[in-house]
Amino acid sequence: SLQNAELGKRAPRWIRDNEVTMCMKCKEPFNALTRRRHHCRACGHVVCWKCSDYKAHLEYDGNKLNKVCKDCYHVIIGCRDSEEKKKKGILEIESAEVSGNSVICSFLQYMEKSKPWQKAWCVIPKQEALVLYMYGAPQDVKALATIPLLGYTVDDTPRSADLPHSFKLTQSKSVHSFAADSEELKQKWLKVIHLAVKGETPECQNELQVN
Repeated sequence: SLQNAELGKRAPRWIRDNEVTMCMKCKEPFNALTRRRHHCRACGHVVCWKCSDYKAHLEYDGNKLNKVCKDCYHVIIGCRDSEEKKKKGILEIESAEVSGNSVICSFLQYMEKSKPWQKAWCVIPKQEALVLYMYGAPQDVKALATIPLLGYTVDDTPRSADLPHSFKLTQSKSVHSFAADSEELKQKWLKVIHLAVKGETPECQNELQVN
């Protein structure tokens, strides 16, 4: 992320529209009608119209007025937003933050009860190696769900109706089904999950980075 001192001094890396499913500031989901995606010209984040309704003079663009998000606006005009440091809820760990420091992360297909399979960006963070975080996309700033893995039973034999490289996590009535794109990726996940359900973390964490 751009350091505050650099904001507006050089063009940011733009987060692509398809890398997020929600506003990176207020976390409201985007939908086709009411929430169009806008880019903050200072930090490059994808935000909704409400969060992009600010303008600031940006040095890299010849000090012209540009659309910026609320946070950058406050930094650039020099006042801090006091509520910025509010305590984050458990789901409000940014995906990019945990993916960069994870035991394992990759896309997996996910199915809950009888809903259709959906693609999710799954992460087991190093600082919480017993919890599986699920995001809609790799740059989302809030998780869709978390699964504390301790005590789950792992079933890695797919039924005929399942996707080929699938496995299930079950605990009393809750069943979570996952499927990887390859057998190799499935085994990497299972290696970590088999430890996590017993309350253990992998020794050789670095071997499990999956791009």
